[in-house]
Amino acid sequence: MNASGTAAPPMRPDPREFRHTMGRFATGVTLITTRTDEGVHAMTANGFLSVSLEPAVVLVSLGTHTRMADLLRRTGRYGVNVLAEDHEAHSRRFAGQDTLGSPAEFADAGGIPLLSGALAHVGCRVTAHEHVGDHVLFFGRVCHLDHREGEPLVFYTGRYRVLHAQSDQHSFTH
Repeated sequence: MNASGTAAPPMRPDPREFRHTMGRFATGVTLITTRTDEGVHAMTANGFLSVSLEPAVVLVSLGTHTRMADLLRRTGRYGVNVLAEDHEAHSRRFAGQDTLGSPAEFADAGGIPLLSGALAHVGCRVTAHEHVGDHVLFFGRVCHLDHREGEPLVFYTGRYRVLHAQSDQHSFTH
């Protein structure tokens, strides 16, 4: 309500300002993968989160008009590969930027391609997808997990970063 007691009109943030503001939230970098008859398809994404522990469910957020969104609707499964600090070239390549370097190698987990050397792999079966604005949220029931030690690749204010400081805390409580 405003001072006169009427509801204020909804805010319509400028898309560039919204992007710059959201860029202040540091995220990990993932590679979303799926397999079709044509082979492995991969896309860099940072819209990934855990939704539920029991059952284990995650989601990825993909642009409505991306090829990967169309592929996930068809294949019904995807892999989330959490990239390590030395995976920037892979991230750039699968974000559509030209880079040189060795080709990506993928292992198979029940028909889901997973990037070799990633810090973590989460293999999923799509259980639902929901259109929200200009994105599609793909909810996936986890059917494969593995991880290794290492430092993550991080994205902050439009640039790749790596973590340098370590906390004395190993976990937090709610």
